[in-house]
Amino acid sequence: MEHFYLTLLLGFVSFVTFSFFVLFYKHRSNYTAPNLPPGKTGYPIVGESLEFLSTGWKGHPEKFIFDRMAKFSSQVFKTNLLGEPAAVFCGANGNKFLFSNENKLVQAWWPRTVDKVFPTSLQTSSKEESKKMRKLLPNFMKPEALQRYIGIMDQIAKNHFKTEWENKDEILTFPLCKRYTFWLACRLFVSMEDPAEIIKYEVPFAGLASGMISLPIDLPGTPFNRAIKASKWIRKGLLKIIKQRRIDLAEGKATGTQDILSHMLQTTVDGIQMDDLDIADKILGLLIGGHDTASAACTFIVKFLAELPHIYDQVYKGIINAFSLSLQII
Repeated sequence: MEHFYLTLLLGFVSFVTFSFFVLFYKHRSNYTAPNLPPGKTGYPIVGESLEFLSTGWKGHPEKFIFDRMAKFSSQVFKTNLLGEPAAVFCGANGNKFLFSNENKLVQAWWPRTVDKVFPTSLQTSSKEESKKMRKLLPNFMKPEALQRYIGIMDQIAKNHFKTEWENKDEILTFPLCKRYTFWLACRLFVSMEDPAEIIKYEVPFAGLASGMISLPIDLPGTPFNRAIKASKWIRKGLLKIIKQRRIDLAEGKATGTQDILSHMLQTTVDGIQMDDLDIADKILGLLIGGHDTASAACTFIVKFLAELPHIYDQVYKGIINAFSLSLQII
């Protein structure tokens, strides 16, 4: 009996050892192609995700990039993030190359984990989705359309500063900018104005945005699992809004120019009208895409204006002059 258990144990150890060997070999083989940039591959499956996320948790996300730029290359290096092999382009030249060659030498791509957050992404490629958005957005973003949004943006900004910034001993700029951009997006994308309704979506949306850039482990309690649940909850609410908007448009209670939702409902792509789930996912994607980027830009504007008072004075004078000119025109 003892020999049996010993043989079983040795067999188990051998199996585990062989499995790890195959896993490491397969992991390394993805990075043996010619002409790859220098860099590290990290561990199987997780790659360098833990180190990448750790620098963010410590408040210095740029350290992950700068360390590898110093060690491998200031232009481009390879790594493995969130379960996917990646090449990270650094500096102005790298960014210029990427943004000037989309759908030429490079094309938009999302990790497989995004499929669990956006079910409609399984139906078409990221390249096709990118083309759809390019056809949908120009009319919504043309100058005469943007003019209609200025007053809305101004009013939301005034209310935001009054309730969140004024008479405060201390403010945390980035969270407040995220709140402002989210409220603005809700108003411009789906005409959501009720503060109680917006707040109801705020927490799930924050969990979705953070969970999408976490380790892709779909187990109860993990950030990724919470992101999937949050996306389902938000999508359910968006589908209700879309259904009601279709009724309002049919009855003349809503207009086709009031927000991007109405625009999507009345616009066809290649002669085909999008279904409700597709529209919900696109609006959700726009909310995510504009959330961190816009709020980060607002935060850095506040930071640099505070640190550079002479620039702040010039901006302030420019705004006063523009306001005075607008009053003269009126």
